[in-house]
Amino acid sequence: MKKVMVAAVFAVALAILAANALGSAKAPARASASSLATASVTCGKLRTIGMAAPITGPASDIGNQQVRWAKFFVKRWNASKANRNQKIKLVTGDTQLGVDTAFAVKVAQSFKSNSKLLAVVGPAGSQEVVASTTAYKAGGLGFVSGSASRTSLTDGHTDGNRRGYFYRTVPSDAAQGPTVANYMTKTLKWKRVYIIDDQETYSQGLADGVQKILNAKGVTTKRDSISQKDSDFSAAIAKIPSNYQGIYIPWQLAPQAQAFGQQLQAAGKGHIKLFGSDGLFAPGVWKIAGSYDSAFPYNPTDPVVKAYVKAHGGNGEFFGLPSYVAAQVDTLAVTKACKAGHGKTTRAAVRKQIAKTNIATTILGFRVGFKSSGEMKLPAAYGIYQIQKNGSFKRIG
Repeated sequence: MKKVMVAAVFAVALAILAANALGSAKAPARASASSLATASVTCGKLRTIGMAAPITGPASDIGNQQVRWAKFFVKRWNASKANRNQKIKLVTGDTQLGVDTAFAVKVAQSFKSNSKLLAVVGPAGSQEVVASTTAYKAGGLGFVSGSASRTSLTDGHTDGNRRGYFYRTVPSDAAQGPTVANYMTKTLKWKRVYIIDDQETYSQGLADGVQKILNAKGVTTKRDSISQKDSDFSAAIAKIPSNYQGIYIPWQLAPQAQAFGQQLQAAGKGHIKLFGSDGLFAPGVWKIAGSYDSAFPYNPTDPVVKAYVKAHGGNGEFFGLPSYVAAQVDTLAVTKACKAGHGKTTRAAVRKQIAKTNIATTILGFRVGFKSSGEMKLPAAYGIYQIQKNGSFKRIG
């Protein structure tokens, strides 16, 4: 028995020593990851930026629009003779928006560890931005989203502080909510609106903001919620009064909105108009004719926009358009940082250049520069669109 006890004690001691040894071994690894923030990178003729987007999963339609627009910028940049010695390589990471934010974190960790990567486009979803901020900040990476619009992302405290790291090339929901509510009341003259969020904070924030404005204007509202995993909406639809004029659904998954609309029609309530948000701007996926949607600003007469539309068979895929500008911001920042460092730079230097962004002409239709919060200095108002019989989105406001 004594021998057994001695052996057991000895085994425990070895385990403790091993644990301590492992702890000591991990410390340098953490320091190494952290040092990537200020590590010097040789720019070379090919510089790397990352793109975090939902390439697969329920939001893949809008995610791939973003990737195609970002690649369109990179292709145009690399094709210029003036950039033959400062080309850009775009590395993509699949965040699978609507599945689990763990995918966005995994992408952020991968980008953080890629010593050649100097800046990031994305992530797409506001909840993904919140979840992956720690990894991006630990790696010293600046990240510019072309769609994350939650207002509190840039207030410096509600969803964490990411100032000096996070920027966006779209207006926040602080602009979107009033645009939607004013259109409902002033143009559509709605007096009764049913509001359904999808239990994500992006959706809840927009729903709260629009409901508050509608109530202040004397509009009667009722509120409900669904999950992003729901596919059967019969219970939710049964609760909607038939005399309501509109249903506001600020969701992120277009296939879900399409299913909801079809089930609404099957329940005999198709006369109630749907009104979505920027997360549902997916022509060809959400195609309930007559529905309304709010989406990002862009300049339809810009030669670049026209070239993209022509190259994609007439499909503008405009949800992805701000990601073109996000890739433009990153690329210009990397280029300027590399020039200032005489062929070498750091992620910190690139972040400083992102903060100094001043692009006079963009496909958004206005100058792009950033406030210290990460918001654009001159955001334009959201546009209002209506879904046509062929599934296309026509701007009407």
